[in-house]
Amino acid sequence: MKKGLTNFLKIIFILFLLIGIGGISLFFYFTKDLPRPEVFTEAQLNLSTKIYDRTGEVVLSNIYGEERRTYVPLSDISIHMQNAVIATEDANFYNHIGIDFGGIARAIKLGLSTQSLNVPGGSTITQQLIRSTFLIPEKSIERKVKEIVLSLELDRKYSKDQILEWYLNQVPFGVNIYGVEEAAQTYFQKHAKDLTIEESALLAATVQAPSFYSPYGKNIEALMDRKNYVLDRMALVGYISEEQRDEAKEVELSFSDRPKTLAFHFVEYVKQQIESMYGPTFLETKGLRIYTTLDWELQKASEEIIKEGVASNINRFGAYNSAAVSIDHKTGQILSMVGSADPWGEPLPKGCDPATNCKFVPSFNVATQGRRQPGSSFKPFVYAEAFRKGFSDQTIVIDELTNFGMWGGEYYIPRNYDGLFRGPVTLRNALAQSLNVPAVKVLNSLAGLNDSISLAKKMGITTLDKPPSYYGLSLVLGGGEVYLIDMVSAYGVFANGGYRIEPSAILKIEDANGNIIYENKNTPRKVLETSVCELITDILSDNDARAPIFGYYSNLRFDDYKVFVKTGTTQLNVDGWTVGCTEDTCVGVWSGNNDNTPMYGGVGESASGPQWRKIIEKSVEIRN
Repeated sequence: MKKGLTNFLKIIFILFLLIGIGGISLFFYFTKDLPRPEVFTEAQLNLSTKIYDRTGEVVLSNIYGEERRTYVPLSDISIHMQNAVIATEDANFYNHIGIDFGGIARAIKLGLSTQSLNVPGGSTITQQLIRSTFLIPEKSIERKVKEIVLSLELDRKYSKDQILEWYLNQVPFGVNIYGVEEAAQTYFQKHAKDLTIEESALLAATVQAPSFYSPYGKNIEALMDRKNYVLDRMALVGYISEEQRDEAKEVELSFSDRPKTLAFHFVEYVKQQIESMYGPTFLETKGLRIYTTLDWELQKASEEIIKEGVASNINRFGAYNSAAVSIDHKTGQILSMVGSADPWGEPLPKGCDPATNCKFVPSFNVATQGRRQPGSSFKPFVYAEAFRKGFSDQTIVIDELTNFGMWGGEYYIPRNYDGLFRGPVTLRNALAQSLNVPAVKVLNSLAGLNDSISLAKKMGITTLDKPPSYYGLSLVLGGGEVYLIDMVSAYGVFANGGYRIEPSAILKIEDANGNIIYENKNTPRKVLETSVCELITDILSDNDARAPIFGYYSNLRFDDYKVFVKTGTTQLNVDGWTVGCTEDTCVGVWSGNNDNTPMYGGVGESASGPQWRKIIEKSVEIRN
């Protein structure tokens, strides 16, 4: 009898041993490839890159890939937000060991009663964090074992507050919106630390199904019901009183508009530069802080001025678009950039092909991408070359009907804008009054085509990439296409006494840890004699010399401070330009149509001059 009992006990022992060995084997099989919980803090969360204005106070844009996130410590998250999530997702959070056996039992019971595997309540905040960080989302026994093991280990190693902080910065609150700070900024334009009870409840409501419960989606009524459920949970758990719950339910919440990039064309210009330096993936996931050169106050004013100017130009000249650039010529820093009248508008006409026949293309940045003929605004470069060669502003040329021979297969016989000829004129009056025939003579006989092109390139014109014969003598009248940003930057050479400074849009770039990985160190280069620059700026600010053509009280006249300026109008009034500088800012404005449809009656001074003047005046107001 005793022997039989002993054998039975041996069998039982062996069975338990085998079960134990099998369980341990299964445990190690499931967990052999698990990440170490101690490396959790090393996990690289995908952080959005932020682009700021020059003060670092205005966020122009968030750039993100699949995840848009701004990490904040728990101390910078409203206690209401913390409580709302705990009450809804894991009411026993501060008491369990990483998994909640009571919650699991309730989930199993609910699953059996509903005959569904998709039941809430079984996963703790710790488990949800582990799942979203390390594990694939598919439901399986293997994944669940791994999730439990890692949750136990994470809870053992880190404080509850640390786990909650990671969770609130990790989980999604909407499509591509990760972390509570990003959600608070997106939906309510405030920081997570300032969220109210009802706002916290609404954000906590989205966690269960971020896409379905998105404040920008179709299920607003369901979202509000879920928000009220969260408030009920907060009251039930004891985080708020019933009176606070009832008051919060009565508050009508409103959401911010879907965020739009500020200074759209400027930001796109910055992104292109960053992508060329680091690549698009780095830009989207590395949490960079990019401090730009943009003056937000001047940018806002410029956008409004251009928009109002185009509204007027449509009726007056049939010109549906304008662009503007402002640069601090002493540093090369771009202060404002308006690439079109409205980057969020509709193309004109609807359904047109932006590449060929749209008068207005919202997204196209004329300032940096549009090659346009500059008209007479190109003349100062040619006159500067003549002055370099020893001619003065008192040199005489004859303004008369002139045949300059065969160019492009036909005789070149230019005429002045008003059709008149003035006989002998000084170079000062010829440039100030923008006379065409004298300008062609200066290019042909005094400056030289090759040398004029060479100087323009040195000063910053980057688009004259064809042989000189392609442009011919029409170059001085704007026969070579240019970028607006190049024109403004090149005029900065005149303002700087001959020093060329490359235009720049970025002051510095910091990584997610605050380390500076790029800093703007723009070095000036001397490309033109100071005396020539002084002569050009003096002529272009001489209102008396300019008055016979433009009038004494044109948009180009300034009595309180010195401004030098030149206008330009291309053949058939296709493009209208005004470019000029104060003692510290250069501004250029282009007006016309994207598809090269001519304006009717619009010239540079009338189509672009009013907008240019207002931006100049605003820059003086802001910077002095």
